[in-house]
Amino acid sequence: MKIVHAIARLNVGGAALSLLELAAEQQRRGHDVLVVYGRIPPGEKSMEHLAGELAVPRLHLPALRRELSPRADAAAIRSLRSLLRERRPDILHTHTSKAGATGRIAALLAGAARPRAIVHQFHGHVLAEYFPPARERLFRVVERVLARRTGAIVAVSAEVRDDLVRFRIAPRDRIHVVTYGFDLDRRVGSPPHGRGDLGIKGDGFVVGWAGRLTAIKRPLDLVRVAAKLDGATLLLAGDGELRPEVEALARELGVAERVRLLGYVDDVASVYAASDVFLLSSANEGTPVVAIEALAAGVPVVATDAGGTATVVDDGETGLLAPVGDVTALAAHVRGLQDDDDRRRAFGERGAKRMRERFSTTRMTDEIERIYAGLVAR
Repeated sequence: MKIVHAIARLNVGGAALSLLELAAEQQRRGHDVLVVYGRIPPGEKSMEHLAGELAVPRLHLPALRRELSPRADAAAIRSLRSLLRERRPDILHTHTSKAGATGRIAALLAGAARPRAIVHQFHGHVLAEYFPPARERLFRVVERVLARRTGAIVAVSAEVRDDLVRFRIAPRDRIHVVTYGFDLDRRVGSPPHGRGDLGIKGDGFVVGWAGRLTAIKRPLDLVRVAAKLDGATLLLAGDGELRPEVEALARELGVAERVRLLGYVDDVASVYAASDVFLLSSANEGTPVVAIEALAAGVPVVATDAGGTATVVDDGETGLLAPVGDVTALAAHVRGLQDDDDRRRAFGERGAKRMRERFSTTRMTDEIERIYAGLVAR
């Protein structure tokens, strides 16, 4: 099959990572694959290097961007329509909201070049908690209209699917749940650096985190948790607009010397290897890839019960969950694992086994291809 994937940006994160893994596996299986991607906003790190490592064919479309821009969005639609007319793909598979909207509109305007099947994948959503209420209502209307003209809708977790049903984007029986798949041995194996290279001295307790320092991730809660832990180091891999506030709060709470901000790192395996526990404080998640990778590396996860997190973290078995915003509960969970080496080790061993069973690239690609086959056979 000839497949075009479209995504707003190849930034560091689960959506881009899973798409590139999927595209690479599809290409290995003999499909003609192209990934079209847009502009990365300032302050975010690109994952385009991984596309090169995986030898995924790709096309940069500057007009395609996450931010709302009537002029740029119209240009993106025109460019995508021209691309569809030129390539005549069997499948258009869009990812993330902006590429989903512009890509599906372009397909509907492509005339005879309209792909045989249109698939849109929700890696999360911006239907709540991201934007002002008026804009969220507009997004919901747009998604409902586009869903009616989409052959298949994919959600990366049951929790994301349930949100789509709750917001009346599509009925439950039209939404396929396909969880992520990754080459976890490649992602978390053989870390190139040790603790010392990350600025960690000695063998003290380390709490790890990776992601964007942005509001939806609630990074200030990470610092508040660190302030409730005795002697633990908080290791933050990532960057974003809230970095100055994170640094200021760490100084205010007297833990600046125990909060290490690394910025974006390419060798994320080193961060997992350096961590005794991984901590997520997010207000919402589609499927938290850092939780998958941390567990695959044998590191237990303490996290907020947000979005699809419970799909990854088995509460009481591979990690511990707490309500969003409950810093006291998060700190108590981390402290409990800090004081119990045997439980921490058992969580990590169980998590490493389960992540490889649940989140393989082969399984994900098989499920996506079954969706494609059902559409083109109609």
